[in-house]
Parts: sequence; C-alpha cells; structure tokens
Amino acid sequence: MSLQPEARSTNEPAGFRPHFLTTIIDLPAPNAEIAEDLVQLDGSPVIDYTHFSLVLSRSRKFARWVGWNIDGTQMQLLSRSGINFTTDPRIPAENQAGNDLYANNRLDRGHLARRADLTWGPDTEAAQANKDSFYFTNITPQMEDFNQSRQAGIWGRLENALYEDVELDDLRCSVFAGPVLHHDDQHYRGYQLPTEYWKIILFEQAGRLTARAFLLTQDLDRLQALMALDEFRVYQVTVTEVEERTGLVFPGSVHAADDLVLNQSGARSPIGETSEIAW
Repeated sequence: MSLQPEARSTNEPAGFRPHFLTTIIDLPAPNAEIAEDLVQLDGSPVIDYTHFSLVLSRSRKFARWVGWNIDGTQMQLLSRSGINFTTDPRIPAENQAGNDLYANNRLDRGHLARRADLTWGPDTEAAQANKDSFYFTNITPQMEDFNQSRQAGIWGRLENALYEDVELDDLRCSVFAGPVLHHDDQHYRGYQLPTEYWKIILFEQAGRLTARAFLLTQDLDRLQALMALDEFRVYQVTVTEVEERTGLVFPGSVHAADDLVLNQSGARSPIGETSEIAW
C-alpha cells in the first residue's frame, strides 16, 4: 500500500529553525520582483514542513529557496519505500509542478532538501520529515545523470563531505538551496526548466559560524541529445554571487560567515572531487 505525506498536527515541530545553531540564521529575503511572485499560505510566503521551510514561485511552480536543519546526532536511516511524490494539499495544484512534467522522459524528480538530511529526531518526527520531503514543492526537474551519476554526485555529497571533513559543533548544520530561475530558461511541457542550482551550507566550529556557497550548472540540451557527463559542473562561489543570480538577499550573519577568498579575476575550476572543497 502506498503512502502519501500527511498533514502535521499542531504539536509537531515544523519548519526551518533560525535558532538551530548558536548564531541566529534568518531566512533569505526576496527582492521586489520575486516577492510579488511568491505563493501565500495563511498570509505568509514561507511554507513550513518537518525540519524544512520553503518559498514557492507562483509563475514557475518551483521553490525559490528551501532551508533545512540537520542534526547529525539524531539521524535515522529510513526507507522511502511506498511513499509517493504528491502535491501539497494546502496549496492550489496549479501552483505546483506535478507528475505531468516528469512522465515518459529522462527528468528525475530531484529533492532540493535531501531526504537523508531530514530524517532525524524521534521516530514519529523523522518519519513525518521523510514523507514531507516528497511534496512536489520540494522537488525540481533534474536530468537523470545530474541526479544519479558519479560525476554529478559531488552535488549530492556536499553535506556528507562536510560531516566527514569538518569537526562541527554539536554535529549540526543548516542549509539553503534552490534552483536559479532565469527568464530565458528552456520551455518544456508548459514549464521553464532550471539550468542552474545553488546551495549554501552553514556550520559552526568553536562557536564561529562559517558559510560555504556552491553553484551547479546543468545542460538541458540533454533532453534532446546524449551528452557527456562532464556537462554538469560544481563550482565553489560566494554568497554574493548566489544573490546576484537568484534575487534573494541573505542576512548579514551569513555574509560575515562567508570568509573564503576566491579567485574572481580569472577562470575558476569546477570541483572534481569532494576533497577539493575549501571548508
């Protein structure tokens, strides 16, 4: 029997927690153009789920950003078996990209907030987060090789690499991620498909907040022709570069934590292995 994500009861934890780390991490703010395009739920553009929150573009039907918290001390390995991708019943279906986008093609339903990052806490809480991750509001179209291949797997392993390489305070971190919604993105089945994705990972060492930002570019010509896997490239970027691409504004605490000096004058090389990440 298949399961659907279920509405949470009022006493269950909900949403991204700004106070999850010692440093308060406020949510990113949209510029004026984006603010007019956000879906509202109960008078707010921020839509909460178990351990993550997001804002949803009305015109594009994808999240502008998703923010989530990860507690490495309480992680649970839960199966995804029997859980279906589904629209969020709290939000009009016409504001969500559903199964019509993904049928009979090479597009994967790609999680923005990783399912494995969300399944922590007591059993019922972790199970609800597992189900909540399958709402289409947390999903974007990703080419199958981008989502699954060894080369593009660097993108999916960023959080794992952090936990392997950095001694985190309390084994906790917070993450923001989303697609870059360009005006000239390719049209397909009535949608415009994102060609870039971004992620900002925030963590503390000895009480000091650090922010690291990443960009992945995706070549959607792969919908029509088979191309090499190295069309997918992951770059380490700055928070300011993410803002310039997305129209989002991150709080001062995140900018102050982004202290990595990158070469802005010449061509930057993509990340080939997770060992090349500068934490």
